[in-house]
Amino acid sequence: MKLLLAFYICLFNLLSQFSFAQKIVYSEPDKNDTRRMKFEVIGKVAGNFLIYKNVRAQNLIAVYDNDMKEINLEEHDYVPNDKLINVDFFAYYDFAYMIYEYQKKNVVYCKAVKLDGMGKKISEVMTLDTSHISFFANNNKIYSTVASEDKNSIMLFKINSKNKSNYLITTLLFNNKLDLQKRSSMWLPMDERNDYVDAFDVDNDGDFVFIKYNRLNSENIKSASMMWKPVQSDSLIAISMPINDLLLDEIHLKIDNPNKRYFATSFYTKKRRDNIEGIYFYVWDKQSRQPSMQNAVALGEELRKEAKGEAGIKGAFNNYFIKDIIIKKDGGFIIGSEAYYTTSRYNNWNRWDYLYGSPYYNSYDYYSYSPFYNSWRYRTNNQSVRYHADNITILSFDNTGKMQWNGVIHKEQFDDETDDRISYMTLNTGGQLHYLFNMDEKRALLLNDYTLTPQGEINRNPTLKNLDRGFEFMPKYGKQVSSKQAIIPCYYRNYICFAKIDFNF
Repeated sequence: MKLLLAFYICLFNLLSQFSFAQKIVYSEPDKNDTRRMKFEVIGKVAGNFLIYKNVRAQNLIAVYDNDMKEINLEEHDYVPNDKLINVDFFAYYDFAYMIYEYQKKNVVYCKAVKLDGMGKKISEVMTLDTSHISFFANNNKIYSTVASEDKNSIMLFKINSKNKSNYLITTLLFNNKLDLQKRSSMWLPMDERNDYVDAFDVDNDGDFVFIKYNRLNSENIKSASMMWKPVQSDSLIAISMPINDLLLDEIHLKIDNPNKRYFATSFYTKKRRDNIEGIYFYVWDKQSRQPSMQNAVALGEELRKEAKGEAGIKGAFNNYFIKDIIIKKDGGFIIGSEAYYTTSRYNNWNRWDYLYGSPYYNSYDYYSYSPFYNSWRYRTNNQSVRYHADNITILSFDNTGKMQWNGVIHKEQFDDETDDRISYMTLNTGGQLHYLFNMDEKRALLLNDYTLTPQGEINRNPTLKNLDRGFEFMPKYGKQVSSKQAIIPCYYRNYICFAKIDFNF
């Protein structure tokens, strides 16, 4: 009897652990949080979850406790909403910075304020920089802000593109106390028609890096360089990427801070408007100032058959866009990509025929044309369009650039008028990667959880507990807020609310 009792106790404990392996808690829908609301998940600060909301000309910070109960709603009325251009947030353990940009008459201001775990202002408003302009437009965005992986460096930069053949780039490097460490101004020669800049970032040393590239007839990339500004330098160093005869698609940049390397990757073709043939990558070592890896890996027929979805084998990757680059501890890396496209009665969106016009219309608008640049504040919405997000293909490479394994997560997603509920979110819990996305099950969108092990094994987990069919998740706008927690916005009828997911394994 004692042995039998012990067995049932162990079984109960195991089942209890499994039952509580994950937990979903929803916030209460607020009548003011309509589907038109602009928002951003700030992060976890002093144990609370902070979310920025822009509602009816008000700039609000909503604060939720661990049960997603709203414990404070703080209005920041010093932020001029009518002339507000942009807002960025950087969350730390016990505080967060709000950096915002607005225009008053012919001056654009970039200011910052420190927030506590209750969303309250705990510092004076700090002016980081100002710019004088001679005109007013609907979008006068001048400043961009990036933070290093350890958040000890915050880089504010602006690009004066008035002279199309010679850009003036100004950078302001701040530490995690927002003390100015270095201000630099540099000229960057540009060809007015075919040169572009993109993929800006700052590493843990405070070095600034981005990509400059040249497109062939505003289509494929025929040449590219990493542009590197060491922390104490006032000039840019061009690091030419040997593309040779390849034509690249869209270059993504990732900083490998532990190994002090810069990693660039892109899909490639061999002919103009040809089928995507493979993956190109170039890795540059900052310490030796030499490339440490470079390769172009063709994607084989077996992988194409599995990844193709509705496309043919040769064109299997023509609708794919790179979404994730994950650097492994041993120096290897994982590339995640997703098939994304649109259909309509008038036109289809792809790499060469753009539903919304050419993404290269303004070279100063340096953001990627990938659909995954999309954030809630700049979301797409078109009543005549159906948006599709299909299979996810994952490629793993070792630290020599050799492919170790590949895998495909099969899915078919579509939505009309907006792409808010399609695509996926990646959550890194250390021992495995979670891929979260909606699937249509019995006329209801249910959040699915697939996991990827370090060995490349893909598993579909049981349906997440506490999934309420009244809530429709928007995983592409979700944010990982701790090692095993994520906040994901949801639709509930005509309102927006937020779900916290805990992964306790």
